[in-house]
Amino acid sequence: MENNKISLMDAYMIETLRSSGISNEEMVVLLEKKDISDLKRINKKFDFNNLLNLYEQDKDTFKSVLQDGYTVKFLTMNGLKNLLQMKFDKVAEKDYEISETGIHRLEIETQKFPALQQLLSINWLIEEQTDTNIDPSIKIVNIQIV
Repeated sequence: MENNKISLMDAYMIETLRSSGISNEEMVVLLEKKDISDLKRINKKFDFNNLLNLYEQDKDTFKSVLQDGYTVKFLTMNGLKNLLQMKFDKVAEKDYEISETGIHRLEIETQKFPALQQLLSINWLIEEQTDTNIDPSIKIVNIQIV
């Protein structure tokens, strides 16, 4: 199956809703009813009409985005840092180091690693540091811009 590609802003909206306790199923129900007023209360800055449009363009693809994951079409450094915090609860300078070229020594749970790999756009390269990790439930990775 081809990766579902969405914009960075769509990813922000989805992850914001998830972190606010809205399940994938609830999201679909609200969008099916076109009831985005509750969503606007969660974050007034987002235009959830864009998420509604994405849903209405192809409902099956949108459901796949929620269920199977997504790739961000173009991911910036700040976008990556924000998604790491929203989706994986990882904070810069606490959970990983930052350089001009990327992120270093990010510790991520092995089970979450595929979701991280999937969300990265083609301008990022992820590399596992296998020699420094002895815990099989954690991966230590570097993410470099290319």
